[in-house]
Amino acid sequence: MNTTARFRHSLTVSVAALATLVAASAANAQSMPEKIEQIGLMVQDMSNPFFSAMDKGAREAAEAIGATLNTQDAQLDLANQNTQIDAFIQQGVDLIVISAVDEGGIGPAIARAKAAGVIVIAVDTPAVGADAVIMTDAVQAGEKSCQYLFEQMGGKGEVLLVDGTPIQTIIDRIAGCKTVAANFPDIKIVGQQASKNDRASGLLVTTDMLTANPDVTGIFGMNDPSALGAVLAVEQAGKSGSIKVTGVDGSPEAVAELTREGSPFIASATQNPAEMVRQAVKIAGDMVAGNPPAETTILIPSVLVSRDTVKDYAGW
Repeated sequence: MNTTARFRHSLTVSVAALATLVAASAANAQSMPEKIEQIGLMVQDMSNPFFSAMDKGAREAAEAIGATLNTQDAQLDLANQNTQIDAFIQQGVDLIVISAVDEGGIGPAIARAKAAGVIVIAVDTPAVGADAVIMTDAVQAGEKSCQYLFEQMGGKGEVLLVDGTPIQTIIDRIAGCKTVAANFPDIKIVGQQASKNDRASGLLVTTDMLTANPDVTGIFGMNDPSALGAVLAVEQAGKSGSIKVTGVDGSPEAVAELTREGSPFIASATQNPAEMVRQAVKIAGDMVAGNPPAETTILIPSVLVSRDTVKDYAGW
């Protein structure tokens, strides 16, 4: 091939490559669904009432726009969420709302969904590649729960932290608690163990920590199920009168516990799982209409509910 022929061949290849790129870009630009008709909701663990409330909110939001809803439970398993996203792609859903088990690990599956033209909104915790994330101000929730706990302890004493799975929202709640603890020089955090975010494991880890730290007078559970497991551990240890417990969620179970006479449980910093999903569906509708969100991280404020204020709390 002579120089002129090689130039023409290279030019032809370059033009073809450019045409392919333009076509791909056009396809991606047109891949946004015209209407939200099918919604796939992915929750971490349906045995947690938080996610049941999320499902309820999703059903209300779907009904309001005439969409169908398919809810899938990951049972805290990343592999399950990968499979569920691929199934949603095959089903042709327009919107996936996901509470990710692993915010980084789910990234490739979210990329596949977006390549297929699916809008992906994360709720409760971030997820790599999602179009937006709507979640509680988790740092604020941890701060409010622990501020109240430390104040009710008289600003002094030993504290246990019932941690959870290492997702960002839980990490942030613990960080918020520790930030507040720094303002209480006579508060000492003497134990921190991770539960599996449920009551049974909250009971186990708290029982273990109480055995090693018998002088504890305060416990922060990073969600209500783990906090209520801690309450059971406190009662089994015969320490109901000396240990105070707070949590995060504002769940129906927490409300019931706040009204139970003699319970060590004194407060919970609220979340609003149904509202997270309602906002996710609204944002997706705005995106379809050509109005993407100005901010891709939307934080819902947390409010403290105590024994004194629970009667005025609307709940989930």
